[in-house]
This record gives sequence, C-alpha cells and structure tokens, in this order.
Amino acid sequence: MPNMPKRQFLQAGLAAALPLALWRCSSTAGTIDAISYPPRTALDLLWDQVDAIERDLARTSFSSRVFNVSAFAAHTGQPGDLNTARHNRAAFQRAIDACHHAGGGRVLVPAGVWPCGALTLKSNVELHVAKDALLAFHPATELYLPLVFTRWEGMELMGYQPLIYAFGAQNIGLTGEGTIDGGGSNSAWWPWKGQWKHTPWQVDDSKVQHAGRNLLMQWVEQGKPVAERVLPQNFLRPPLFQVYQCKQVLVAGLTLQNSPFWVLNPVLSEDVLISRVKVVSHGPNSDGCDPESCRRVLIEQCLFDTGDDCIALKSGRNADGRRLNRPVEQVLIQDCTMKAGHGGVVIGSEISGGANHIFARRLLMSSPELDRGLRIKTNALRGGLIDTVALRDIVIGEVKDVIVVNYFYEEGRDGAFLPTVRNISVHNLQVDKADRLFELRGFPEAQIGPLQLSSVRVNCQSVGVLDAVGQLDCQQVLVNGQPWRFQG
Repeated sequence: MPNMPKRQFLQAGLAAALPLALWRCSSTAGTIDAISYPPRTALDLLWDQVDAIERDLARTSFSSRVFNVSAFAAHTGQPGDLNTARHNRAAFQRAIDACHHAGGGRVLVPAGVWPCGALTLKSNVELHVAKDALLAFHPATELYLPLVFTRWEGMELMGYQPLIYAFGAQNIGLTGEGTIDGGGSNSAWWPWKGQWKHTPWQVDDSKVQHAGRNLLMQWVEQGKPVAERVLPQNFLRPPLFQVYQCKQVLVAGLTLQNSPFWVLNPVLSEDVLISRVKVVSHGPNSDGCDPESCRRVLIEQCLFDTGDDCIALKSGRNADGRRLNRPVEQVLIQDCTMKAGHGGVVIGSEISGGANHIFARRLLMSSPELDRGLRIKTNALRGGLIDTVALRDIVIGEVKDVIVVNYFYEEGRDGAFLPTVRNISVHNLQVDKADRLFELRGFPEAQIGPLQLSSVRVNCQSVGVLDAVGQLDCQQVLVNGQPWRFQG
C-alpha cells in the first residue's frame, strides 16, 4: 500500500485511536520466555477475505500511444460557451474513437479550459485530464442526446447520456491531476430536483423530476421493456460518470465537482478501482460514489465532500433490482476521508438485489454537516438481503448519528418484501462527538441482526433508538466513558 494515505490516517486519527489499542492490550512486568498468540477469531477470518478482493481485482493496462485532443481540432474556451462545447464534444469523441480503433492508449486533455458535452469511452482507452486542465461540461440538454441505456435511482430507462459514459467496454480509464466540472449549479440541472433543503433556486413546477420519476417507477412495476421507457418530458439528471456492464475500470487522481446528479456510478460492472479522487459536489443527490450491482470494487485514498451520501452501495430499486438479481459484492473501502454528506459508508436505499461482503477500514469522518457514519437504508418495498458487512479502524470527529439501520426509509412498511440485515461488524471505532450512537429501526417480524460491536468508544448525547433488534453483541464498548451493553 502507498505510504501517504496511511501516514495521513496516523497523523489525523491514530493518536485519538491509540487508547483503544492500549485498552485492548495489557502487559505484566517480568521476563517473557515465549510469546503465546491467541487463537484466530471469527473476526480475523472475516478480514482475511479483504486480501482476496485486492489480489483478485483485475487491473487496467493501457498502450503508451497518446492522442492529444488538440490534434483532433478541440479548442479551449469559456465554460459557458455552448458553441465550443458542441464543437469539442465531437472533437473529443473523434480522439476517443481513433484511440480505440488503433488498439488503445491515452486520450490527453492538456492544460486549459475545455467546454464539452457527453462523451462515450471505449475499450482500452484512458481519458487523461492533465494538471491545470478543466474539462467543463455545459448544461445544455442537447449535449446529452441521443438517449442511451442507463440506470437512474436503480431503475433502467432510455435517458440522458451520463457526462462520461461507457457500455459493455473493457479496460477503460479516467485519470489525471486535472478537474472535471459537471456544470451543476443553482441555475442548471439542480433545480430539476424541485424542493430541496433550503432550495436556493426558484422552483418551476413544470421543470422538476417528480412526474417523470413517478412514471418510471410505474413502468418498472409493470415490467415495461427498457427500450420503451422513454419519458415524454425528461427532467431526470444524468450522473457525471457511469460505466454500464463494463470490466476493468479505473478512475484515479482527479477532482470531480458540481455533478448534475450522482458523481461516480459504475453499474453491473466488475473490477472497478477508484483511487486518489477528490469529490466536491454539494448539489441535490450528489452522492460521491455509488457502485450498483458491481463485483470486486476497491475505493481507496479518496476524499468525499458531498450534498448526499459519500459512498452508497446499491443493487437496483424494487422490481428492477429483483429482475436483474445482481447484488453489490466484494467491495473494499480504505484510507478515505469523508466530510459533509448524508452518510459516510452507506448501503441502500436502492438495494433490492442485495449486498454482501462489504468491507471498510482506516477511514476518517468528521463534519458538522455529516449526518451518519455507517448507514443502511431500506424498506418493505425494496427488501434485499444485506449480509456480511465489516468496518474497522474508523475515527469520527463529529457526526449526528453513528450507526443507522433503518427499514422505514421512504415507503417504510408499504410493501411485501421484508429486508434482511445480518452479520454486521464494527471493530475499533472512536467517535469524539455525536448526537446519537444508534438509529436501529427494524420490523418485529424481520428483526435486525446479528450485529457485533467491539473496541468501540463513543461520546454522544444519547444512545438513540433501538427498535426490533434481534441480536447486538457488545465487547468493550464505552459510551461517554462508561461500559455499555445492549439490553434486548
């Protein structure tokens, strides 16, 4: 592992976490003739699986050929220049296509400001945004046509093309030290949300997502073919980056900001590596990274500062999730920092296909605008089996709720698909300041658990809510300095 993220973790959090390590270990004076190691625990065996995720992840590899977009007649300009954005969309795509047809390589976006529209990545192509380059997506909807096969809030449809998109590709990359701006603002893309928080825009009820979202949900439940799911008026915002049914995907080094909707959204893809990415996007639904129904995903050394969940693992909404029946699985999140957001590490709410073998370690979370640390959200319409989730070595400075498992999200009990959340482990967690330790709200006929907490120290105003929790095992849990156990 690179030294920098671990060093940052040590500097920022290990000093605070050290009492936990000392608390767990003690020694006695005298000569030690031999070292006796304790037997390996179930927790040790669980974490052995993490090495397999890193080892088995298939990595990208690109040719040394370079295709500079300038050689394909791309021009620098101002971010709001629509004519230049139209021109550059075509020029960038010519460079990507040429690179692909030549057998692959790097498409280089050099320093400068580059207005653009939606782009389609292809196999063996690395789109590289160089240092001091700004790839600025213009919000004119014409630049995100024709419609493509996409997924929006876990439902498939023919929708606006994501800003950077790939379908059925292999060995693709989005890299560099530059910045990609999605063009979302209080005057473009974001107002389609309608009412939201303090709503810093004038709401035009004729240009909001509600009617289209409701119609799409109806089509999903009716089983309407995806090719026929074309909205009469589309106000469903596209994600910044979406790869669909792809293999060997790399996103590395970039700053991503002002996304219209979700930022990083790999769907039904395998072997996805997201590394050293800085996500700063405070619009509505600006989730930082949402792998949906993916297998083998590594998210490391990233910073998330968002208007919604920092990382949210998903697997489809309602009938669409059950139709495809693909869980999100074998995910490792490590050495990341979470600032503002609805949740740090989140599973759901579009989780009908399930989630399993999700791991997170060495994370720093802290912000007065961070609502939750670990968050699992579902309901009786989503359902889903969430099994084997483990977090360890987590330092949280400030958060509202530490651990949330909520079956009452949105539709709540209004459905026939009871969720199952089991085998959740949290080990070596320190929280300096929280409103509540728990919001655990299950159903009496579908209780939450088992959950296991070990080596946990939390300072909070309240233990919080524990409803319909079947099993919660606690080992060395301190709440406001006092030992705490679940009295179920």
